[in-house]
Amino acid sequence: MGNLLEQLHSIGGSERQANSKFSDQVLHIAVSLDKLADSLSSFYSNAPAKWNETSNVDEDYSEPEEREVEEGSFNERVFSSAELRNYTSPKPNRLSGKKNFLGLEAIYPSIGLGCAGVAADLDRYMTYKSSGICPDDWDLAQKLIVAGCDPLPRRRCFSRTPPHYSKPLPGNSSLWTQPSDANIRWNLYKCKGYTCLVSNDTIGKRGFYKCSDCFNLSKRGWEVPTDTSVSAEFTIEEVLGLKAGEIRIGLDFSPTTGTFAAMMREKNVTVASATLNLGAPFNEVIALRGLLPLYISVGSRLPLFDNTLDLIHSKLFLDGWVGMELLQYVLFDWDRVLRPEGLLWLDRFFCKKEEMELYLDAFNKLGYRKLLWRVVPKTDKLDDELFFSAVLEKPRRS
Repeated sequence: MGNLLEQLHSIGGSERQANSKFSDQVLHIAVSLDKLADSLSSFYSNAPAKWNETSNVDEDYSEPEEREVEEGSFNERVFSSAELRNYTSPKPNRLSGKKNFLGLEAIYPSIGLGCAGVAADLDRYMTYKSSGICPDDWDLAQKLIVAGCDPLPRRRCFSRTPPHYSKPLPGNSSLWTQPSDANIRWNLYKCKGYTCLVSNDTIGKRGFYKCSDCFNLSKRGWEVPTDTSVSAEFTIEEVLGLKAGEIRIGLDFSPTTGTFAAMMREKNVTVASATLNLGAPFNEVIALRGLLPLYISVGSRLPLFDNTLDLIHSKLFLDGWVGMELLQYVLFDWDRVLRPEGLLWLDRFFCKKEEMELYLDAFNKLGYRKLLWRVVPKTDKLDDELFFSAVLEKPRRS
């Protein structure tokens, strides 16, 4: 092409102007072809896996220490999964250049920043057959979420179901009835049936320890007034009485199978239960009881809008393990979603005696009004811990 243009420009006389114009047109065509070639090259080098094929991932068998160095950030580690690269690319509207109801010409799917640190596991998670049955890997998904890879990318595969699923019980019956084993997929749990979750013979062998009595649906709680000198438990009647008729919707952020939410439903209060599957089918049981499970990690921002909840309750979740900086982020996020004069119910928070003042100071800094407040010794183990419970009212702010 260059030689041709050189010959055209070397022609003299009256033909020079015409040939010069022609050569410029040829040059314009050449540049356009070059751009087209670059576009096609980029397209094929980044093309996603075919609809009915499994995307290829190079498995990483290196030691964890080596992987941590390799997977430090998005710039240091390129994801191998073609399906993942395809998912995170912008998704234009069907009519190119036209904005949708969000005012955007394309949707930009998101994944969590922490995904960069667990790239090999995320590549494995995104390796599957499109339009097929998803891999049996909810435990891998939870591992990614806990590691900060949240939100996870969506996948184009069909979820697995219990093979002998039976109809759920009606709402009122399901609240306090042990779910059928057939309605839970047990293969990734240590327990392979519900009896294992509640039997005294399996204590220490169930695969979970937080909320050890959660799966015993005969145990309720929050009903009988207790000795205030030795117990930090408030009753539901006591708390709801602080705002008679005003508590309608709330969130229970606890390791739970939904017992608190079930008891609140009996009081005509709708409560979502936020928990992970901590070695047992917590979320499945919540749903089978006819309640709303919210599958979310402690590191995640609540998927709720500002000033919307009447109540947030938390038990056996925040305790002496939590660092002060994380605690601040959690509390301020809870503050965000609580409505003005909404209630924050901290239920039996516990820590070492010498650390209690540090935590109480963090709760005091919220500036909430103290409606109920109690600190008592925790006597079930060593005599070096305290329980703290409180019901706090969020102030109005301009």
